[in-house]
Amino acid sequence: MIPADLIRATIAFVMSNYSLSFFVFGLVVSIVAIARSGSSIDRALVVEKLLAWYVFFSIGIDNFYNFVMHVFFGKLSAAFIGWADSPFQFEVGTASLGFAAVGLLAAFRSYDLRLAAVLGPSIFTLGAAAGHINQMITAHNFAPGNAGIIFWTDILIPLFGFALLWLSRRTTSSKAMFRPTV
Repeated sequence: MIPADLIRATIAFVMSNYSLSFFVFGLVVSIVAIARSGSSIDRALVVEKLLAWYVFFSIGIDNFYNFVMHVFFGKLSAAFIGWADSPFQFEVGTASLGFAAVGLLAAFRSYDLRLAAVLGPSIFTLGAAAGHINQMITAHNFAPGNAGIIFWTDILIPLFGFALLWLSRRTTSSKAMFRPTV
């Protein structure tokens, strides 16, 4: 039997590091989708499945979770970042809701829509990473939501998304890029 403290710690880790959690979950779902594809597995199929589920989980679901946390649990979110609660939490949350809507819409659609879905949140999180660095240097803010896993995922997850977009562009003919995918 698993001890209750371990279960609580695991849940807290997964929820606090949601960007990493949704990224990993998206990779797992991608692997399952690739394995269940029923067709020969080639580079184009692998890239397609990785990109579709990346956009769904790392853009759509991740930003929806961010919306919920900043709008409905603003004090908790601010404290996790090492900041005081602010009305700005609502604005960050609604921006995240917009990113989530585009991500969920784009996940299984055209290359151009996926590009748009990845670009906006990536600029946001890379900018947030720059803000985290500034806070670490100027305010010595090493709170988990400022200097922990969230900081690294703010950089690495967008880079992974851009790499997938680049691979998608290279492996898919330009004609096929404008057709929706399922």
